[in-house]
Amino acid sequence: MEVRGLAVYPGSFDPITNGHLDIIQRCLSIFPRVVVAILENPEKAPLFSVEERKAMIQALFAGEPRVQVETFRGLLVDFVRQVGARVIIRGLRAMTDFEYEFQMALMNRRLCPDVETVFLMAAESYSYVSSRLIKEIFRYGGDISGLVPPVVLEYLDRKRRAGDLK
Repeated sequence: MEVRGLAVYPGSFDPITNGHLDIIQRCLSIFPRVVVAILENPEKAPLFSVEERKAMIQALFAGEPRVQVETFRGLLVDFVRQVGARVIIRGLRAMTDFEYEFQMALMNRRLCPDVETVFLMAAESYSYVSSRLIKEIFRYGGDISGLVPPVVLEYLDRKRRAGDLK
């Protein structure tokens, strides 16, 4: 069942994982267009720059015109209004995700009552995957193939060769 309109899928995507890709693909079966919105947070020290994260995601969806990749700062609801969307997509892996995401959804509703948050459950095969775990496992030489797309492995390998793994 396709719903009219644009959905925004926000996150840090540092890096994007196969779990994120699963959520985006499932969004495309519901919404005609999805904006993948990369949060620029100067308070955090991400492994990948915003430009690198954007390039990775654009490469992954180069043949899919219904996916748009943008960056934003500030309040998510302001960005959602700016792009003309009415839906925020959030993926849930576990109950711990739900508590935080529920709180954020209620605050976003308070700030912008005409924007809805839609939760999608992570695919069981990715329910334990997080960007933080991916980076940690990779730093210590663990095998993350099958958990991230090949383009992410290439970017991680470049970081390792340059000595930039934090």
